[in-house]
Amino acid sequence: MFVCDAMLHFALAFAQPFLIRCGGTSFNCNRASELCVLTLSYYFRSIMAEDNEERLINEEYKIWKKNTPFLYDMVMTHALEWPSLTVQWLPDVQRNEGADYTTHRLILGTHTSDEQNHLVIAKLLLPNDDTQFDASKYDVEKGNEFGGFGSIAGKIDVEIKMNHEGEVNRARYMPQNPTLLATKSPSSEVYIFDYTKHPSNPTPGSFLPQLRLRGHTKEGYGLSWNANNAGHLLSASDDMTVCLWDVQAATTNSNMLDAKTIFQGHKAVVEDVAWHVLHDSVFGSVGDDCKLMIWDTRNGSNTKPAHVVDAHTAEVNCLSFNPFSEFILATGSADKTVALWDLRNLKLKLHSFESHKDEIFQVQWSPHNETILASSGTDRRLHVWDLSKIGEEQSAEDAEDGPPELLFIHGGHTAKISDFSWNPNEPWVVCSVSEDNIMQIWQMADNIYNEEDGDPTAAEQLERP
Repeated sequence: MFVCDAMLHFALAFAQPFLIRCGGTSFNCNRASELCVLTLSYYFRSIMAEDNEERLINEEYKIWKKNTPFLYDMVMTHALEWPSLTVQWLPDVQRNEGADYTTHRLILGTHTSDEQNHLVIAKLLLPNDDTQFDASKYDVEKGNEFGGFGSIAGKIDVEIKMNHEGEVNRARYMPQNPTLLATKSPSSEVYIFDYTKHPSNPTPGSFLPQLRLRGHTKEGYGLSWNANNAGHLLSASDDMTVCLWDVQAATTNSNMLDAKTIFQGHKAVVEDVAWHVLHDSVFGSVGDDCKLMIWDTRNGSNTKPAHVVDAHTAEVNCLSFNPFSEFILATGSADKTVALWDLRNLKLKLHSFESHKDEIFQVQWSPHNETILASSGTDRRLHVWDLSKIGEEQSAEDAEDGPPELLFIHGGHTAKISDFSWNPNEPWVVCSVSEDNIMQIWQMADNIYNEEDGDPTAAEQLERP
C-alpha cells in the first residue's frame, strides 16, 4: 500500500511512544515489536473507518436531498445555535385569515459546551394545506427546504428563553395547562417553569423555576404528565426509581416539593415512563433491566407492579401508549426493534417491528391515526410504521426496502436523532432534532400514506444509493 511522506512522518510521530515501550528505536518493521505494528494498524483502520462512515453519511444525505421533492410535501431544515435533546409542539395554533401560513410554537432546550443553558419557546410558520408548490423549481444545491415560501418559510423566532441549570434532557408541557413545563437536567431534581412568568430574555446568571421537585438521587430522561389527572407528573431516573408528584399540592411559601410516591421495581436504570392516555391510574415504565412494568396507583404498592414483562433482549429505552386504544402500547429497545403489546395478554408480544440499524430511543404514536407509529434513534433514521399493513403480501423488490408495515423512512439527519414530536394540529407534520444542532420540520408526501392518490411516476424518479 502506498503511503505518502506526510503520512509516514505522521505515523512515525504517532508511533514513537509505542516504539519506546516495546524497545524499538526507529520505524523499522524488523525491529519493532508486534505491539507497535498492531497499534499502528488499529489506529489507521480506525481513521479510515471513521472517514468512510462520514463519506457514506454525506453521500446518503445528498441522495436524500435530491429525492425530497418526490418524498415530501414539506421539508424545512434549521441549524440551531446549540443541539436540542428535546422537542415538543405546543398545542396552540394561530390561523390568520387570508394568510397562506399558520403560526405554531415549539418547546426546545439547549445542550451547550459549558455555557449557560436555556429552556426555549420558539415560534415558526407553516404553509397551509392548500398551498401549492412547484417541485421543478426546487434547487438541490442552493435550497435546504422544500414546500416553504421564501424568507417566511421555516423562519424560527425565539419568543422566550429561560435560564436552565445544565442541559435540558427533556421538556414536556402539562396538558391541562400548557404554560407549565416540566424539565429534566443532569441534576436529580425535576424543574417546573411557567413560561408566562418569565421575560423574553433572562437576567444573566439567574435560575428561577417555579418549582423544584425532589425525590430522585440521579438524573434521567423519562417524563410524563397525566392527561386525565391535572398536575400528576411521573419521572424516570438512573437511580432505578420512578417518582410521582402532584404539582397542584405545592404551597405558595415554598418552591420545593417532595415526591408523593417513589416506585421501586426496576433493578437497573429506568429509561422512560408514560401514563396510560385513557386511564388516570395506570402507567408503564421501562429500563436497562430489559423489563416493561405496568403499574396501577390504586394498588397501594410502590414495589410491586401489576405486570412485569421481559420485553426485549437488550435495554428498553422508550414506551408509548396508543391514544386511541385502551390496550395497545409500544416499546423501543437497544436490540434495534419496536415491540407491540396488548395489555390483556402481556405474555405474548403482538408484533416486532424490525428495520432500524441501531438502538431505538424514541417511540411515539400519531395523535391523528390509531395505526400510525414512529420510532427513531442512533441510526439517524425516523421510521413511520402502519399497523394496518402488517402481514400484507410484498414483492421481492419491495421486501428489500423493509417489511410491509414500514410506511416511510425520514433520512434527513446526519447524526443521532435526539427527539421528535408529532404536530397535534397538522396531520403528518413532524419536528425532529439531532445531535448536530439540526432541527427539521417535515411532512411526507400525501401519495405515500393516501394510496388513492398514488403517483407511480414519483417512485420512478427517485435516485437510489
